[in-house]
Amino acid sequence: MRSDIKLIDYLGVRRSIPAFQMSEPGPEKPEIEEILRLASRVPDHGKLAPWRFIVYRGEERARIGEELLKLALEKKPDLSEEMIQVERSRFTRAPVVVAVVSKAGPHIKIPEWEQLMSAGAVCLNIIFAANAHGWVANWLTEWFAYDERAYPLLRVAEGEKVAGFIHMGSTTFPPVERPRPELSETVTWVGGEG
Repeated sequence: MRSDIKLIDYLGVRRSIPAFQMSEPGPEKPEIEEILRLASRVPDHGKLAPWRFIVYRGEERARIGEELLKLALEKKPDLSEEMIQVERSRFTRAPVVVAVVSKAGPHIKIPEWEQLMSAGAVCLNIIFAANAHGWVANWLTEWFAYDERAYPLLRVAEGEKVAGFIHMGSTTFPPVERPRPELSETVTWVGGEG
């Protein structure tokens, strides 16, 4: 594999755009399929594909938002008007939302932890593939990723878990850099010279 300065340049500035800063248009079905095809090229010990995708588009996103609002109000009936609007718009902030659903489970040879990490790798690969196609993207989980009451609404089956919701679309906002960790705080060197 040759060095690809374009990929190095991209990785040096890669940045997620907040979902609330996204707008239309978003990728259409053939492009979404290509993004997901590319995203599927992740480490996957045992070739299990221990994940699957659910793509939310169109008016269904608003319906899901209304149902999520009902669930949120069951837990917190005194939600402020601002938070009611936030709950209502969870799936309408971006034109396309893709759930990455982990199907990780016990296996005779492949540790469940490795299956979970493969689902995480898919989430990041969707962002890379969306960016490569010219779209902005953001990986979110949010409360309903962990609340199994929402799973039937979201089409997540029993025994599955949500690795993330990837929001994709356009934006008029410039990407803003954020602080990144210093390597001296995150790297331990073992052996070698210099």
